[in-house]
Amino acid sequence: MADIDVTHDGPITYIRLNRPEAMNAITNEMHNLLDKAFDDFAADKTRRIAVISGSGDRAFCAGSDLKDGIGKHYPRGGYAGLIERFDLAKPVIAAVDGFALGGGFELALACDLIIATERSSFGLPEPLVGAVALGGGLHRLPRQIGLKQAMGLILTSRRISAEEGYRMGFVNEVVPHNKLDETLKGYCKDILKGAPLTIEASKMTVQRGFAEDSLENAMKAQENYPEFAKWRSSEDAVEGIKAFTEKRKPNWTGR
Repeated sequence: MADIDVTHDGPITYIRLNRPEAMNAITNEMHNLLDKAFDDFAADKTRRIAVISGSGDRAFCAGSDLKDGIGKHYPRGGYAGLIERFDLAKPVIAAVDGFALGGGFELALACDLIIATERSSFGLPEPLVGAVALGGGLHRLPRQIGLKQAMGLILTSRRISAEEGYRMGFVNEVVPHNKLDETLKGYCKDILKGAPLTIEASKMTVQRGFAEDSLENAMKAQENYPEFAKWRSSEDAVEGIKAFTEKRKPNWTGR
């Protein structure tokens, strides 16, 4: 049995951690497997959305498999092949059902959306084993929910429910576990209605804008962001206006 499964449904790529007996804890080899899966997803123009999940009914991912040792050299995409993949313009959704702890929480935070079931929980328990969260959680969490809320979770190592995550703002929606697939399909369907280059430009304009030192500078700089410029000159930008004026559905080509 492979440690990860990669399947496709039209433009959607499903990447599933497949070690349910170990709560989908990530081994050193899995970092490389995940890196390749995200490389393939990024390079394939027919794939527009990636959904990452965990197998079994206990965990999305419990972080690193400590029995395998802590990896010192991660692949180009970083921890889990995604944490440092800052150039991935396509949307990535975390489908969380169960524990998302340590590196598993950090993996979810690196996704653009988090859809979680009611039985899910999140936390960064690294200090309890004398470790520091190295997979971006110490940086992403305060950026996503604010300093004081993030420090409360980071310094106490507390595990919180999906509902608390929703209230804090890092979870998009909380659903019963038997509604997770249906909810995911709804999000994917809505995303796919938009022009591919528009979705990519929108995501990367948000991400790159965070690096600017003011809102004014972010708005001035966006014209020079590669994804924004690519959308500006795209066929789809013309097609969208044309379809609207002709009162028909647009035919997106991704060009």
